[in-house]
Amino acid sequence: MSTSGTGAGASTASASGFLRPSRMRVIPRRHVPAPSAACHSDSRRRFVSTMLSTLTLSPLLPLQPATASPSSSFKEHIDNFDGYTFFYPRSWIQVRGAGADIFFRDPLVLDENISVEISSPSSSRYKSVEDLGSPEDAAQKVLRQYLTELMSTRLGVKRESNVLTASQRVADDGRNYYQVEVNIKSYASNNELAVMPEDRVQKLEWDRRYLSVLGVENKRLYELRLQSPEKVFMEEERDLREVMDSFRVFKAID
Repeated sequence: MSTSGTGAGASTASASGFLRPSRMRVIPRRHVPAPSAACHSDSRRRFVSTMLSTLTLSPLLPLQPATASPSSSFKEHIDNFDGYTFFYPRSWIQVRGAGADIFFRDPLVLDENISVEISSPSSSRYKSVEDLGSPEDAAQKVLRQYLTELMSTRLGVKRESNVLTASQRVADDGRNYYQVEVNIKSYASNNELAVMPEDRVQKLEWDRRYLSVLGVENKRLYELRLQSPEKVFMEEERDLREVMDSFRVFKAID
């Protein structure tokens, strides 16, 4: 017994019992012309025009110095108006009215702090940090400045100072920086009014590490200062050196 279907898509049974497909109607594919060179040219012109319009409408932002991002232990301070930046420990707090351009200190160790000093724009015409002489010359000037600031009118006070290192480095911004490290110890007598010398015994009252990084930009001398008790510095040396190495100066906003 055989079966037959109706319609164009019906199949017929062969003698072996398998279905044999009937003839299918083939619909010819329409020819689609390839895009011409003119179309490619128009597309390129529209793309370039769009890009130029976007750049024209984008606001021009001041360029920031190219420094690495601080780790989770630090924050970054950027002063676009005076032209400098550095990292400082996240837990430190800013102290206003300290006399420096900016001042941060450890809230737990009050003798540990960092500040930035900038020469007057009206009285300085620095071209480079080499205007200070060699790193050793700069170190002597830095030491004299520290000793002047630490002068005391108390009787029986003696200061011992020592330049530990004086070096020059070229940072990733291409500028030269001087770095100076100084140790200063202060001794005070426990009985400065005593008549006999043996009764005027001087004892160590503090022992501190002072570090300065010097850089020149905007015709001004910038000095990053870090002060730390010697024992604390030994414990936190790695972090404190990262702070010093982060200091950069750059073109200030007029």
